[in-house]
Amino acid sequence: MKINFNDLKTQYNLFKKDFDDSISKVLENQNFIMGSEVLELEKTLSQFTGSPHSITCANGTDALQIALMAIDLQPGDEVITTPFSFISTVEVIALLGGKPVFCEIDETSYNLDATKLEKLITPKTKAIIPVSLFGQISDMDMINSIAAKHNLTVIEDAAQSFGAIYKGKRSCNVSKIACTSFFPSKPLGCYGDGGAMFTTDEALAQKIKSIRSHGQEKKYYYQYVGLNSRLDTLQAAILNVKMKAFPEECNLRDAAGARYTELLKNKSYLKTPIISEGNKSVYAQYCLRATNRDEIMKSLAAKEIPTMIYYPHPLHLQKAFSYLGYKEGDFPITEMISKEIFSIPMSPYIKEEEQVFICQNL
Repeated sequence: MKINFNDLKTQYNLFKKDFDDSISKVLENQNFIMGSEVLELEKTLSQFTGSPHSITCANGTDALQIALMAIDLQPGDEVITTPFSFISTVEVIALLGGKPVFCEIDETSYNLDATKLEKLITPKTKAIIPVSLFGQISDMDMINSIAAKHNLTVIEDAAQSFGAIYKGKRSCNVSKIACTSFFPSKPLGCYGDGGAMFTTDEALAQKIKSIRSHGQEKKYYYQYVGLNSRLDTLQAAILNVKMKAFPEECNLRDAAGARYTELLKNKSYLKTPIISEGNKSVYAQYCLRATNRDEIMKSLAAKEIPTMIYYPHPLHLQKAFSYLGYKEGDFPITEMISKEIFSIPMSPYIKEEEQVFICQNL
């Protein structure tokens, strides 16, 4: 049985006519930058998340960078985040001259361990970026409480958790600022690059809108030094189609994740995901842990079952961040998990028989 790691084609075939019609409309109107579809999408994203302000941009990395620019991150300012994430989370801090400060992760959720957060705060700390990893939102109540106590801004990196729920609230509406990605393999993905920022603050929303378009206040008048980071109208048109099916796809992901966990419950050599109380994951990935990970992955590959490792080498040990002075052993939980974790095929349209086949081979 040939199984795709992330089944994008089934979704395309299901809504092909809607995609074709939406794309054709953009081509007919010839308004490829900031067309009406972009504004329609931003309104839909706000309605879905509950966040009063959503601002699209070119990609998820830009979303994080613009968020930091909007809070005036200065060289030398410290931002606390996780060492277990994609590089974008930390890359943007360094690009702006800030100092990434890593916090150990929780062994069950793989998100930043909020109980270890406060001791890392210094007079130079400007913000906290918790990553809602693999589709599950971080412990935002504790993180927001600590941030409020120290007058810090919380920016949720929701690149993998768009659609997830935390205590009744959607991801991207659980902190002052949030950023997400519409990379094709994300829970809500376009057919190229795309991203969005969310905020509960009106003044910040206006500043973010300005920064994403060269810092313009109005045409040819520039209030800030900004970026060229607008979402293409074509990508917005595609996402408008996808948003109609997205709430149901979140439910399908949740059901597929629960089915995997049930099928694997008696395999003691595998650690399945643990979803914290009050959370609903969108399972951007379905991640397992095993001490003999490489052997398992090789065996699955022989059966044409694809696997991936997110993430094999923690950020604090990456050469790019060696200047920060971290060393092996500084974050033992992160380092252990990076040696054990691997992901198996996951999408809202994965078939039950595919999941059974995968689990039988596991």
